[in-house]
Amino acid sequence: MAKPSDSTGTQDKAAGYRHTLNLPDTPFPMRGNLPKQEPGWVKRWQDEGVYRRIRAVARGRPLFVLHDGPPYANGVIHMGHAINKILKDIIIKSRGLAGYDAPYVPGWDCHGMPIEHQIEKKFGKDLPTSEVQAKCRAYAGEQVEKQKTDFMRLGVLGDWDNPYLTMNPHNEAEEIRSLARIMRAGFVFRGLKPVNWCFDCGSALAEAEVEYADRTDTAVDVGFAFAEPEKVARAFGLQALPAGHQGYAVIWTTTPWTLPANQALNLHPEIEYALVRTERNGQPTLLILAKERVTAQLERYGLKGEIIATAPGQALDQVRFTHPFYDRTSPVYVADYVTIDTGTGLVHSAPAHGVEDFLTCRAHGMKDDEIINVVMGNGHYVSSLPLFGGLMIWDANPKIVEHMRSNGTLFLSEKLPHSYMHCWRHKTPLILRATSQWFAGMDTKPVEGGTLRERALEGVEQTAFFPAWGKARLHAMIANRPDWTLSRQRQWGVPMAFFLHRETGELHPNTPELLDKVADLVEKHGIEIWQTLTPADLLGDEADQYEKGRDTLDVWFDSGCTHQTVMRGSHAGELSFPADLYLEGSDQHRGWFHSSLLTSCMMNDEPPYRALLTHGMVVDGQGRKMSKSLGNGVEPQEVANRLGAEILRLWTASSDYSGEISVSDEILKRVVESYRRIRNTLRFLLANVSDFDIEKDAVPLDRMFDIDRYALVMTDQVQQRIVDLYMKYEFHPVVSLLQTFCSEELGAFYLDILKDRLYTTAPGSLARRSAQTALWHITDALLKLMAPILSFTADEAWRVFAPAKCTEPGSTIQTELFHVFPQLPDADALDARWTLIRKARAQVQQHLESELREKGQIGSSLQAEVALTAPGGELYDALASLGDDLRFVLITSAAQVAAGSPDSELQIDAKASPNQKCERCWHWRADVGANPEHPGLCGRCEDNLFGQGEAREHA
Repeated sequence: MAKPSDSTGTQDKAAGYRHTLNLPDTPFPMRGNLPKQEPGWVKRWQDEGVYRRIRAVARGRPLFVLHDGPPYANGVIHMGHAINKILKDIIIKSRGLAGYDAPYVPGWDCHGMPIEHQIEKKFGKDLPTSEVQAKCRAYAGEQVEKQKTDFMRLGVLGDWDNPYLTMNPHNEAEEIRSLARIMRAGFVFRGLKPVNWCFDCGSALAEAEVEYADRTDTAVDVGFAFAEPEKVARAFGLQALPAGHQGYAVIWTTTPWTLPANQALNLHPEIEYALVRTERNGQPTLLILAKERVTAQLERYGLKGEIIATAPGQALDQVRFTHPFYDRTSPVYVADYVTIDTGTGLVHSAPAHGVEDFLTCRAHGMKDDEIINVVMGNGHYVSSLPLFGGLMIWDANPKIVEHMRSNGTLFLSEKLPHSYMHCWRHKTPLILRATSQWFAGMDTKPVEGGTLRERALEGVEQTAFFPAWGKARLHAMIANRPDWTLSRQRQWGVPMAFFLHRETGELHPNTPELLDKVADLVEKHGIEIWQTLTPADLLGDEADQYEKGRDTLDVWFDSGCTHQTVMRGSHAGELSFPADLYLEGSDQHRGWFHSSLLTSCMMNDEPPYRALLTHGMVVDGQGRKMSKSLGNGVEPQEVANRLGAEILRLWTASSDYSGEISVSDEILKRVVESYRRIRNTLRFLLANVSDFDIEKDAVPLDRMFDIDRYALVMTDQVQQRIVDLYMKYEFHPVVSLLQTFCSEELGAFYLDILKDRLYTTAPGSLARRSAQTALWHITDALLKLMAPILSFTADEAWRVFAPAKCTEPGSTIQTELFHVFPQLPDADALDARWTLIRKARAQVQQHLESELREKGQIGSSLQAEVALTAPGGELYDALASLGDDLRFVLITSAAQVAAGSPDSELQIDAKASPNQKCERCWHWRADVGANPEHPGLCGRCEDNLFGQGEAREHA
């Protein structure tokens, strides 16, 4: 800081008075140079063990556990990953500053098809299982390291040296033990069911692995000829059908390839069906159609006809009809799920390819071995299928249509665009395919307690949701979901380590105990041990009767069990069950939130979390989903290298994560401007407390200036609101409050008024030290309030602000607690009084701008003199209490106030000052030049430089 001069007036005049001012000084630069500086901070945090130091300082505090949902260890991170990890980091850091012990153990999902697919692409599909597993494990490890580097670059602090990996042998073993546990509880069963099947994966898929995309298929109307005309006649109340007529029950389907597997027809029991007489290709014909669809369907077929009888669907139950191209019949099974929105009101039933079809046929007594299942796992029909054997089902579609056209059973075919299920990995169409799989039964009665569905729905009720709409979404998904298909037909996954009887296929009666034994081996050797293990190793004399199962566990079971394998397993010393919070993208209501809830309800009869936080997906500035084809992707690595990860952090925090989150270059430019405003405010604060020591220079509360005490109250109020928002996970209002506080409360009000006192009074004067005392509290509070979001900047500024606290390795602002403000007994009165003053000040500023400055009468507000007439009462009392300090609050060279009537408005009389401008403080005062030795100074500057200092007490 420059020291006041005692030089002569001649010297002052020659050199000017700049060197006599307490001009701000700080090593904290105006430009953050974030892309170059941040990597150094990341390295220092890691090298010095900042995370470990935070944990050591926080030990013994109340525990807050945010359990990390594991990203998949495949590919570089994208903007969705960045948002996810930054949000988690903000929560962890804000909880730490709020007085919690908030560990963060990052994790990765390491098994499953995408990794195995990468190995297949690179090395082919025919590798031995042992080699596939070795290459998958190595690949996953490489991906983890790459993603870890990118996450750390975002400023995310965590236990990066000891993350959890689902492929760690301990976690793999705990997962097998979890399977044993839910088997003992009675939730697991084996059965033949239609499951989502991907030809490219060669495996069943979980619900969370299915996405929908538009696809055009061939829709067909197909006639099933009457096989029992007498029964049809009786169903419609007729003695006999008209002679010489062909008869067809007409179904509509968008999947002709399922017709080879047809085994029944479905009609709604209560819908009215019509027997329609028409003529087709010169042949008298009878059609069965839903009565409400007759007119529309005849028009589609180009036919004319009349209804000769009607009957409810129930009347046709069990009546048989002839398959359109195979020598077999299909009975009618009435079913409530049939609708008449489209089609004919009749649907064909292929129990191997539809859940409702399967359940209806089973309910009518069909056995598993009676179900026609002719589509293999690669999408081809079995070679023994007549007419179409060996064909890929998609290739068979047009051939089936043409065959029916030639034999007269095709009534109509047309192209139909519709939404269809696809594999989320391969983006290829899926089918429902009946396979023998292991399931967790949603409604199976367990050994004790409620069903899994009942437990999970109760768990939803026990959970807090952020935002609140997540509750209804997860509830609906649990309420309507089918049994969970646990088994997969892959190599890179945790084995369902079952021993199955060679003749009956039944599980060994000691399966849970055997699973525990396998788990012990896996803990030592990894899942690879299952490949070399033989039944003789564990079964002794029974070995010849059993063979090993080949299924692996659904990868969602891997991540869904981490409450057991990690929170109560590998990291039990750091974490606890249940977690306080799970946080992921909105797609995880059907994914990790879902699978975690189900596994925990099976094992613990309660959710693994107390609260769920959901964030939206990233879209571009026009709200479009990011894609390579649109070229609208924004990569976090590129933004960090160009603008700084701090900008990504501020953008994430300032976005309303409850909906879609928009990002574009234009949006990021605005974020950069916001960052600059905050940084410039910080720089001003740091510069003006650089010669201040809170231990030696602090002014007692009762001696602090009025406005300084108000500034403490004002900042404390903002802090309380921000901390409350942090605790409620509402971050974009935090950013808004920080920005408003920096620009309005500080920049446009308090600091604007304070500059004169900071710069012109004596360095150690009460006036200046009072201001610095307030600024120190404000700076300490502001740095900590921004630290969860602007972590790089906060740590950089902290080393300037509190160097004594940064001497040891690992020192960081993140070990601090939110600022504790001194409590003022008259805080409410101060707040009320200064609220009135600020309102009047804003009116004066507006008046000066519009009436004097815009007309060129003044250059700045300091050139003005104002006379106010305030309504008698609170406003007048507040303004009059400032005395001569009113001019400093209004930033004018002179100000006075008189009382008006209580019901009047504030009147402002302003004019340009007729006086000269002080060369030092720039006030226009009558006493400028009163002392010929200092002709450029006003009286108060003389007093501040050479006398006792000016008398001020309010501002």
